[in-house]
Amino acid sequence: MSGPAALLVVGDALLDHDVCGRVERLAPDAPVPVVSGPRRTTRPGGAALAACLAAADGRPVTLVTALGDDEGSTALRALLADRVHLVELPLTGALSTKTRILADDRPLLRLDDGEGRAGTATEEARRALAAATAVLVSDYGRGTADVLREDLAAAARRVPVVWDPHPRGAPPVPHVRLVTPSSAEARTLAERTDEKAPDPGEDEGPNHDPHDGEHRHPDGGTPHRGGAGEAGAGMCDVGVAGASASLARSAASGSGGELHAAAWDAARLVRAWRVGAVAVTLGGRGALLSHGETPLLVPSPVSAEGDACGAGDRFAAAAAGLLADGELAETAVRGAVHAATRYVAEGGVRSVLVDAATEEPREDEPTDDALQAAARVRAAGGTVVAAGGCFDLLHAGHVALLQAARRTGDCLVVCVNSDASVRRRKGDGRPLVPEADRIRVLRALECVDAVAVFDEDTPERLLAELRPHIWAKGGDYARTRLPEASLVESWGGQVVLFPYLDGRSTTGIAQRAAVGPRADAGRRSR
Repeated sequence: MSGPAALLVVGDALLDHDVCGRVERLAPDAPVPVVSGPRRTTRPGGAALAACLAAADGRPVTLVTALGDDEGSTALRALLADRVHLVELPLTGALSTKTRILADDRPLLRLDDGEGRAGTATEEARRALAAATAVLVSDYGRGTADVLREDLAAAARRVPVVWDPHPRGAPPVPHVRLVTPSSAEARTLAERTDEKAPDPGEDEGPNHDPHDGEHRHPDGGTPHRGGAGEAGAGMCDVGVAGASASLARSAASGSGGELHAAAWDAARLVRAWRVGAVAVTLGGRGALLSHGETPLLVPSPVSAEGDACGAGDRFAAAAAGLLADGELAETAVRGAVHAATRYVAEGGVRSVLVDAATEEPREDEPTDDALQAAARVRAAGGTVVAAGGCFDLLHAGHVALLQAARRTGDCLVVCVNSDASVRRRKGDGRPLVPEADRIRVLRALECVDAVAVFDEDTPERLLAELRPHIWAKGGDYARTRLPEASLVESWGGQVVLFPYLDGRSTTGIAQRAAVGPRADAGRRSR
């Protein structure tokens, strides 16, 4: 059985950076948030992201894009290695980069740098287009599609082409199978066209003036671009007469206004561009497909919340791949909506391209994730519980403690001694299980929400950052006051002791493992 069909991606590659930390205070010199403990991530963006997402579906992908000799281009080449086949055009200027500053995974601002543009077409790029069996154009307004426009026009006449447009880019070439603008992009692009598309279901009677309202939007020029709304599975017909009537009746509402605007924009763009279909993406609501007299609303299968960065690329890549596999436009759009919804629900671009991104420092990742998890629970009014220890050779006593601790709150963060910290406390030969493996085992427990690592002899510095409501410890500390107790109590936290299971200890297990066979032999000889 053959695998997924190959896909050629043509477009403008970007380099994306995320700086993600937490915000707990404002700067003293200005009323702006202070982002502390940042984790920096670099990953492919733009057409490079779309290509990687298509490759993640298991299909062979070739990316035609412009790269130069600048630092960003070099970094992007390394990220794309072994993922996609790269066909380069010359780049004039530096590669465009986008840096997002996030606090607890919520974007605060974005910094854009680099205005490089594609130079001239190359013979290798033209040969790739001539041999392509399916094409995705990922246009980010940096000129790659422009310099290959004639070749793209030829490809659109013989193979499926999906065009993901940009307001700064040229319009799609005629005969493109599917165009995938967002609702905001569709509104901007429709305003630029000279073609008057009838309102879906509009009765063009004998007195209809084809120029009447040519530049007027159906809801007064200010379409709603609202939030997720309710979504159900499947595909709904919004028929010609039915669409106009039902959408017009609800045009005053945010949802009806958005659908009415999307249907109007899409119909206008199909006619103006002479393309097969336009699918306007509606965020959490799904997409509206216009490819004839009847617009089709394809709702999201579930309501998904999360980082939507790259969801449009996920939609376009999935649609292009399905068309490459021989599916019809309706089926491709439905599959693309499901893919984009799943992409957001599973954590967005970081969940898909974990090994295609570089994160510094890697060793801080568990702790940063734990701090963010605690901040989210605290912001929602929940109870953060923390438990600490070496957790070397995890045993039933450890598990019982962690399960009991988790039941006291809404989130359990396990604070683990680093290898160096364990060695100082327990002596040479410990830990028996290295830090990375201990973290992995703890994360696999259902009762553990996050793991943080500390390198000191006590977890006080880490606790000061986590600020848990409850600090859980084993019962062997009942007769002594913990050194970190005063710190936890300083922000209103509480130290809670839980009984250990008798006879369970890492030291005991290690000793029995070391002498077990000889001890058993001795017992049998007596």
